[in-house]
Amino acid sequence: MWESFIMDKFTQVKSIPAYLPIVNVDTDMIIPKQFLKTIKRTGLGKSLFFELRYDEQGNPLKEFVLNQEPYNQSKVLIGEKNFGCGSSREHAPWSLLDFGIKVVIAPSFADIFYNNCFKNGILPIVLKEEQIKALAELSKEKKEITINLEDQKIEKGDNRPFDFDVEPFRKECLINGYDDIALSLKKTNDVESYIEKQKKATPWLFSA
Repeated sequence: MWESFIMDKFTQVKSIPAYLPIVNVDTDMIIPKQFLKTIKRTGLGKSLFFELRYDEQGNPLKEFVLNQEPYNQSKVLIGEKNFGCGSSREHAPWSLLDFGIKVVIAPSFADIFYNNCFKNGILPIVLKEEQIKALAELSKEKKEITINLEDQKIEKGDNRPFDFDVEPFRKECLINGYDDIALSLKKTNDVESYIEKQKKATPWLFSA
C-alpha cells in the first residue's frame, strides 16, 4: 500500500553544505538496488550512499563525508557533473530527502533524476564549475550558506550571492508544496463543474 506523502513548502534552506567530489554519481550509488523493495518514502535515509558510507560489516566509514560532523546534518549536497545518472528509480530522491537533503547543487544532472527531485520536494540547482569549486571551499571551511528560492539566490555571506535558474512552474510547486497529486486536487472544482454540466447535457449517460 502506498504511503501518504505531503510535500513540505520550500522557501529558504540554511545549512553547511556537504561536498561529494565524484563525477557521474548514479542512482545505484545513491540507493543500491537491494533497498528498492519498499514503496515507502521513509526509512531510506539510513541506506543513502550505502556502499560508500559503510564497510562490509555495516559499520560507518569515518572518511565518508556524510558520516562526519557537521555534514551528517547537511541539508545541502554539492555534487559534480552528471549527478543522478543511471536508472530512473524514484527511491534516489526519496533517500536523499529522508536523510535530510533538501537541495542538490551540481554542474549538471541526469534529466530523469532532475525531474524526480522537483516532484519530491528537492531543489536541484545547476551552477558553473567555478561556482561549484567556491561552494566546495565553503564546505571545507564549514561555513553556512542560504538557498533562497524566492529570490533564486545562494547567499554565501559575502554580498556576492550566486544566482540560479528554475522554471516558474516548478518554483511555484516547491514554494507551495504541490506534488502531482496536489496539483490534480486543485482541479477538483473544475472537474465537478464539468460533470454537472455533462449531466444536464447528456443525462442518459448518467442514468443508473
